[in-house]
Amino acid sequence: ARDLRFAIVASRFNDMIVDSLVRGAVDALLRHGAGEKQIEVIRVPGAFDLPFVVRRVAASKRYDAVVALGAVIRGATPHFEYVSGQCAAGLARVADDTGVPVAFGVLTTEDERQALARSEGPGGHNVGEEAALVAVEMARIAQRFT
Repeated sequence: ARDLRFAIVASRFNDMIVDSLVRGAVDALLRHGAGEKQIEVIRVPGAFDLPFVVRRVAASKRYDAVVALGAVIRGATPHFEYVSGQCAAGLARVADDTGVPVAFGVLTTEDERQALARSEGPGGHNVGEEAALVAVEMARIAQRFT
């Protein structure tokens, strides 16, 4: 990833969980050869806000891939379905519309326990790390066809 630039767009809502996802993503990119100057972390209020900012970031053409990170945890209202569904659909549209890979690292869990299990630190299961590795792979594939 030495020759690639990455944006990590992460929500602030559920910050304890998302901060761990961001750490996992940054660590994975650094381990795969990206330098700190090749990684920019951008924060947004919540998961619903990710598609708007990811679209702006992708359209800037300053990045080879974008990693979208957030955590939507089910509550007692249908809010979960609206936020998680619109977030996922919006991020997929951004990748299709801009041609810039968008790695989906947004947790959609039933409870906080499940979210914590998917955002563990080094050596554990961290969806942020997994999304960063997807971003590297997709950026490399995209390079082959430009």
